[in-house]
Amino acid sequence: MKKLTHGWIAFPERRAALAVALALITLPVVIVPIEAFSFYSANRDSGSLVSSGQTRDYLLYIPKSYDPSRPTPLVISMHGAGLWGAAQREISQWNKLADRQGFIVVYPSGVGGKGVRIWHVERGFDLMKDVRFVSDLIDTLKARYNIDSTRIYANGLSNGGGMSFALSCTLSDRIAAIGTVAAAQTLPWSWCTDHRPVPMIAFHGTADPVVPYNGGSSWISPRPFPNVPSWAEKWALRNRCKPNPVESVVAADVTRQAYTNCADDAAVTLYSVQGGGHTWPGGTPLPEWFVGRTTRSIDATRLMWEFFTEHPLNRN
Repeated sequence: MKKLTHGWIAFPERRAALAVALALITLPVVIVPIEAFSFYSANRDSGSLVSSGQTRDYLLYIPKSYDPSRPTPLVISMHGAGLWGAAQREISQWNKLADRQGFIVVYPSGVGGKGVRIWHVERGFDLMKDVRFVSDLIDTLKARYNIDSTRIYANGLSNGGGMSFALSCTLSDRIAAIGTVAAAQTLPWSWCTDHRPVPMIAFHGTADPVVPYNGGSSWISPRPFPNVPSWAEKWALRNRCKPNPVESVVAADVTRQAYTNCADDAAVTLYSVQGGGHTWPGGTPLPEWFVGRTTRSIDATRLMWEFFTEHPLNRN
């Protein structure tokens, strides 16, 4: 049978059912109100644009401290498969940090109508339409706000993490650095022909039941995912980093591997959460029985932002 374009489900007739199940099961109660109107109000997108002939949606957050006279960083945060922009907002809690640090956040939505969405992280025209959408979204926001072109960053959860990798290979002249959490990497490294160094920070749980830390298939995909440390090593090779990473313990359940001395200072950092699940460290917890444990030892959003601030776009 034909596989779905996002590479997660082998049987197309299960697509809608699984998407709905993921949306309902994995979301915290706070973003699944009982009343339909309240749900729509809390989860609707705030903007749209036409890209590649399709209307594409996004959720935008402008902090109160925004000053039109000052160039402002932009963070693009992408949801996992079966979710949407507002879900990613609640899980990652980027808005709270944006208020404190003064940057703009946008949560673009993948394809899927008004309900659950996916990113087409498979080789082909659909993937390039998603890339074009993100590029058009940057152009749209730059036309309306004073966006600092050297400080545009992309990150994502699961399927959104896979999309972040795709953006690093297609928009490296626009995206300054990448962040991934429990990334579902469905594209092979051979697909990435852009060898421009792109800084990357990643977070992954060793007990992730959806995207196994050591690689291999899972209940959600018969196709094997890559080994996470090996994936980080290949990114370090792309960035021409010193081969042996510096390893350190940052919490009782978290270790860090940092590749340094990279071309254009494009560092690569991997945080491994011992016993961590398919979750956002420090973010809004998802049901542990379904996706595993959410560590509170570190805050992926805060660490990601600190990493981003150290890596503006190198235009050389």
